[in-house]
Amino acid sequence: FCEMKSLGVEDIAQVHAAFLAYMDLTQRHWKEVSCLKCPELQLVLLEARETEGGPTHTVLPLPVHKSITHKIRCVLDRGFPMLLCAVASDSTLVYQKISDGLVTPEPPVGPFQDVERRQNRK
Repeated sequence: FCEMKSLGVEDIAQVHAAFLAYMDLTQRHWKEVSCLKCPELQLVLLEARETEGGPTHTVLPLPVHKSITHKIRCVLDRGFPMLLCAVASDSTLVYQKISDGLVTPEPPVGPFQDVERRQNRK
């Protein structure tokens, strides 16, 4: 937390949200979790890998009361997959994958009654 505060971001609520996201990612065993300042947005960003040797993700933690604008484009332009982490006042975290444009979602996982029909269509 002290390292994040030393980055010079004035919004202490966003720094606290970044700290909670940092703790959550390390609890989930993400690798190489680090923090950095986004000078364009004056926010703390996190970078982490979900698995060893996997792609680096940029995580943008924000308190739920904070609005976002098109300026988050500078985060998307970094070239890493981006996760928006909404942090509620009760410390609940919700992650959303943000992409540059439309992305086809992954098919749902689980037991389905029409599995045989799906396999025949493929």
